[in-house]
Amino acid sequence: MTNHIALFEPLMPANTGNIARTCAGTNTVLHLIRPLGFSLDDKHMKRAGLDYWDKVKLIVHDDLADFLATIPDQRYLYLISKFSDRIYTDVDYSDITQDHYFLFGKETTGLPEKFMRENPEKCLRIPMTANIRALNLSNSCALVIYEAVCQQHFVGMELTHRYAHDKLH
Repeated sequence: MTNHIALFEPLMPANTGNIARTCAGTNTVLHLIRPLGFSLDDKHMKRAGLDYWDKVKLIVHDDLADFLATIPDQRYLYLISKFSDRIYTDVDYSDITQDHYFLFGKETTGLPEKFMRENPEKCLRIPMTANIRALNLSNSCALVIYEAVCQQHFVGMELTHRYAHDKLH
């Protein structure tokens, strides 16, 4: 089982770098769908990911169709959007025999409307007030992926951590 975060045409290198760091911390594969609003060697993106880039499995796709062709079972594809009546916490992600794919849209326009309308059963929403257009992309990714790994009982993740000088009694 692997979790996947996919970013459709991301624009901001800092967001992508922060998401890469979240992926490194959760053993999540990061997919970037072109065109990108930055170069992969952009200093801002690298700075945001700090020294974690070697811990991230990164896959770059030429377009949305290229990304979709890599998903073996579309039932485990989730489109994160404000245009949904279904909340992301209402989904059962606990099946660790399946890969789960979370697709997030571009910071300015989200996912293509036509694609969303063709796949309403895959759409999930993060509740928020009407005071804002959307949450920050990197925050949204963190919320959703941590819901998934929580339901999966944090498999493969460190559940406790101690200071080096602490001794167990």
